Parts: sequence; structure tokens; C-alpha cells
Amino acid sequence: MFIKVENLTKSYKTGEVTTTVLKGVAMELHKGEIGVILGPSGSGKSTLLNIIGGIDRSDSGTVIVDNIKVTKLTDDELTDYRRDFIGFIFQFYNLIPNLTVGENIEVVANISKSPFSIDEVLEAVGLLDKKNRFPKELSGGEQQRVSIARAVVKNPRLLLCDEPTGALDFASSREILKLLQNINKRFGTTILMITHNSAISGMAGQVYRVRSGEIVERIMNETIIPAERIEW
Repeated sequence: MFIKVENLTKSYKTGEVTTTVLKGVAMELHKGEIGVILGPSGSGKSTLLNIIGGIDRSDSGTVIVDNIKVTKLTDDELTDYRRDFIGFIFQFYNLIPNLTVGENIEVVANISKSPFSIDEVLEAVGLLDKKNRFPKELSGGEQQRVSIARAVVKNPRLLLCDEPTGALDFASSREILKLLQNINKRFGTTILMITHNSAISGMAGQVYRVRSGEIVERIMNETIIPAERIEW
């Protein structure tokens, strides 16, 4: 099993108030698979993704990614884990405005152990002809494509997507989902995505529905829906 999460708990304390965000969560995902964590805002899905990605720490429980026991890593080891094994795609693109498309991607490639070719990744996301453009010259969908290329160029073992279509219109959203499916097929990248949009779950092999910090349903899709057929 590529991702294995067992009995994961997480709480936050604000003053005298303690809020429990994750309540004994367990989930699995195979290598090369697309998985979706589905739930409304405040359900704990972002916290779960951040713990898997080494951005946050759990209170208890275990996260194993490709035989790495993430929950046992030191702070320095978590830095190496995020740099070497994980690609992050967020709802907001976080591009550096005074760097070109190619330079935004090059920044990540330069700190990676075994990066893909920048041109290969740009070709994969359909932006090779915009390599020398600046972010302000691109549409929202194109900027999200750059953020995907930036995450993929490091050749990550796991690509984590936090509401990657949340800031986009329907047409651009479907193009981004199609691109993620193509990245999965072309590079064999394992992808875990969180979303509140239930329509997106059709493109995943496994879907975990989260409510109030708990996994309330696990769905294993025998038939994967191509992104271009997803409607909402």
C-alpha cells in the first residue's frame, strides 16, 4: 500500500477551547492511483492532507507514504520529505509574479534530486509556447497549469491537490482535472486530491467521504470517469 493512514487524531487549542479536527481517521491508497477526499469546509480534509504532506503533525496515529513513516520524522526530515517526495497544488497559484513561467518552474527543479525536463513538463500541461510569459499575462486556468507543472517537475512520488479547481470556472476546472488525469497516466504519479465537489469523485479510483473529522464512507470506483465527461 502506497499510503496507509491509521487511527489519526488531531486537535487544536484556542485559549480554553479545544477543537477536535480528526477523530481516528484511517485510509489507504495504492501506488499510481488517484484518490479523492470529499467533504464540506471544516470537515478536516485539509488537515488530513497537510499531515500526509508533512506540513502539519498529528496528535496520534500513523501515516506511512511509500514505506516512510511520516509521523515519526523529525522537523529536518520532514523538510527533506516535502522537498524530495511531495508535490503540492493549492487552490491559489502562489506564482512568483516577477519570474516567467519557465523560471517559476525552474526554481523548484533546481532544488530537486531527480527533476523532469522543464520543457517536457510544460509540454505536458500545454504551455510550452508560454514559457517566457509572466503570470499576469496568463488566465486563471493557465496559472493553475503552471502551478501543476511546478509541482510535477520535481518528479514527486505523491502529488497532493488542495481544491485545485476551487478558484476556476467550470470549463477551466474540467481542463485542470483532465490535465491531472493525464499527469497520472503519463508519469505514473500517485495523486490525492481534496474537494467539496462530489462530481469530481468519479475520476478517482478511491473516494473517502469525510464528515466532522471522521471517514463516513469509502467508495471504490470500478469505472473511472474521464474528466472531460464530468458535469456539475
